[in-house]
Amino acid sequence: MTTENQSKQDVKERTPYVPPQIGLALGSGLARGFAHIGAIKALTRHGIKPTIVAGTSIGALVGGCYLAGKLDEFEDWALSLSRRKVFSYLDFRVRAASLIGGAKLISELESHFDGMIIEDLPHPFVAIASDLVTGHEVWLRKGDFINAMRASFALPGVFPPVEINHRKLVDGALVNPVPVSPCSALGARLTIAIDLNADLIGKAAKPGQGYQTVIGFDIFNDKDVAPEDQKLFGGSIAKRLFRREADNPSLFGVMVSALTIIQDRVTRSRLAGDPPDVHIKPRIGHIGLMEFEKAKEMIAEGEAAVERSLPKIKAAIDVLLPKATQPQSL
Repeated sequence: MTTENQSKQDVKERTPYVPPQIGLALGSGLARGFAHIGAIKALTRHGIKPTIVAGTSIGALVGGCYLAGKLDEFEDWALSLSRRKVFSYLDFRVRAASLIGGAKLISELESHFDGMIIEDLPHPFVAIASDLVTGHEVWLRKGDFINAMRASFALPGVFPPVEINHRKLVDGALVNPVPVSPCSALGARLTIAIDLNADLIGKAAKPGQGYQTVIGFDIFNDKDVAPEDQKLFGGSIAKRLFRREADNPSLFGVMVSALTIIQDRVTRSRLAGDPPDVHIKPRIGHIGLMEFEKAKEMIAEGEAAVERSLPKIKAAIDVLLPKATQPQSL
């Protein structure tokens, strides 16, 4: 063997085999993001284990929990949520950049991820955020894990912006609701997208109601909200924010509805230019964007959506992944 050939052989022996990467793009959608839990469970049950994860808003939170090995704990927390418990997390404030401070949610995250950095994760992770000043799409790939997730789900007007590297960042849903592009950029050979925005417009309205009850209920105006739950809000500021006139949505409802429209339109545009290899669409448009207490239903639909998409997933795997690396359970 010549010296040149020997050198090439030595390099080949020292370089470990890296199998083709499977990317997972987890879209935004507030409470509907619990469907991501079921989708990931179904994928892993069939031997499909993503090694690149990009998430926007709630997608970043679920994706981060998955890579951190905390998905089961996150699922348990989601299933424990009642409407009353959800209300208890809402710490309203005045003269601030947001309606909700988020201190209680931050405390919950710190109990699981305090001190963790993105580099600690076993596979590449990207949380998508938006620069509040420039409008740029920001990919958070390094640094504080909690801050990255917080920035990605900082819904404008609801949660405060998060400052990272001298940039004020808000919800990534404004620029890239279903982040396929980061998966492609990081080398994914096959990208699966879970799109929570494909079944939204016009679905969450009550019978006879001409607008979406986007939070699933109207606080202080809904017979389904028990008096003891209404008392959780206590102060008049919350009552003014959530009370609505007859046949009109509340202030909070208008804000979230506006984001829904943005997500729907931006998602269509982004996916038209950069489509995933497999596009999974859970049927959850009938669920209000703040109905966190319906986690069980959403997790089940996330699993069902993957099961319905198995033929497409298998076809994509057959074309894009070498035989030796394909899941045996499909």
